[in-house]
Amino acid sequence: MRHLLSTRGITRDQAVQILDVAEDMADVATREVPRLPVLRGKTVVNLFYEDSTRTRISFEAAAKRLSADVINFSAKGSSVSKGESLKDTAQTLAAMGADAVIIRHQSSGAPEVLARSGWIDAGIVNAGDGTHEHPTQALLDAFTIRRRIHGQAARGKGLEGCRVTIVGDILHSRVARSNVWLLTCLGAQVSLVAPATLMPLAIGEWPVEVDYDLDHALSAGPDVVMMLRIQAERMHDAFFPNAREYSRQWGLDDERLARLPESSMVMHPGPMNRGLEISAGAADSPRSTVREQVANGVSVRMAVLYLLLAGAMEEAA
Repeated sequence: MRHLLSTRGITRDQAVQILDVAEDMADVATREVPRLPVLRGKTVVNLFYEDSTRTRISFEAAAKRLSADVINFSAKGSSVSKGESLKDTAQTLAAMGADAVIIRHQSSGAPEVLARSGWIDAGIVNAGDGTHEHPTQALLDAFTIRRRIHGQAARGKGLEGCRVTIVGDILHSRVARSNVWLLTCLGAQVSLVAPATLMPLAIGEWPVEVDYDLDHALSAGPDVVMMLRIQAERMHDAFFPNAREYSRQWGLDDERLARLPESSMVMHPGPMNRGLEISAGAADSPRSTVREQVANGVSVRMAVLYLLLAGAMEEAA
């Protein structure tokens, strides 16, 4: 694997391989010293043009557990805030000997530009670009679902027959896009639920079912309900009347949670707007996988970095 830019072109075998390696990395976390020497001497750069807590810390922890050297590069307070271009920043990182660059950028397509440009000879991992994709979030979501379904027998398996309902701000969600491509690739049946104003125009081309009524969608008893954050920072128009109305129509409250089958999982990529798209009761219930997703994120990102810098896999970009 040279780069990880998207889940759209990934094959089932590639996805299962990453998830299986992540299982091995999760086992490392249970050791007295949760560290492997496989990336000793490698330099991983976290290049974040957008604020992040979970993703940046998760990648940093993953790289350090693999014994890589880590450089955190934030756009704020750096030469980027003074007008330096992506090209110049990339060439600076190349001069420092970066072996992998984890990039989060506000512009869709920026990681691919960096990967294809020739400005830097390093593996590129997309940590979220605009409203385009967030592939490692989808991988950790798939890893979490697979573990809940198959337990210790998860290795080698996909998500055939699993019914996943993704609810909320689909329009602005790179998490939703990456999950649609990856989960369907692994055999899951995906449905999307949102107000019509928060559905992408090209939704008819996606391999999903579409519903605008959350109660109707939940009546089918999905195996997974994934709630998405309302991304107010990306909204420049009124996409719904007000927060109270959105919560009433499309929020996962305690009453809706109670109607779900006992086996249904409740997921959220974080950060959560409690009381808006999800109630505290739903977020903290035994069905919730929110904390598991955070823990699993480190294992999945360890797997990606290992395959990127020390493993062997076909191109997954």
